[in-house]
Amino acid sequence: MRNLTTTLHRTATIALLALFAFGLAACKKEEAPKAAAAAPVTAPKDGNENAWQAYASDVVKRNMDGVTNSPYVYFLPEESSADFQGQYDAQLDKVKTDITRGILEGNMLAFVSPASAKMADLVTAAFTGIEPNTMKGVKVLFIGQAADSERVKAAVAPAGVTYVFVEAK
Repeated sequence: MRNLTTTLHRTATIALLALFAFGLAACKKEEAPKAAAAAPVTAPKDGNENAWQAYASDVVKRNMDGVTNSPYVYFLPEESSADFQGQYDAQLDKVKTDITRGILEGNMLAFVSPASAKMADLVTAAFTGIEPNTMKGVKVLFIGQAADSERVKAAVAPAGVTYVFVEAK
């Protein structure tokens, strides 16, 4: 009887070790090589809205570090598009409304347009009168021309945001 108990104990131990080894082997599956990072999308050379929105999406995704929520993305078409002024006014109103409601830490506001100077005007107007340091931990991403970056930076700085500029090229 003692030999039977010892044999059962050894069999059970071997079975448990086999299960453990199998489980460990399953955890250590060879990882597939990671796909190479996709090349950045280049800024469109024309005012094609779909191309600009795809470009904006790519740039926003590449700048999500530290952002814990879905970004607010604001887009203006080129100035020659139909009803540009109406779209500008609507975007300005939307940005002001969003800021007035409050943008919490971990969020991103991204601004992009083939009309970089007009988007810089919009950002500057939207941030006029913002209480100092009310947007700490919020990232503002401006995608445009280098000539417009400094005035956007100056407009958003009092709010206490983290400013990121990506040149549309």
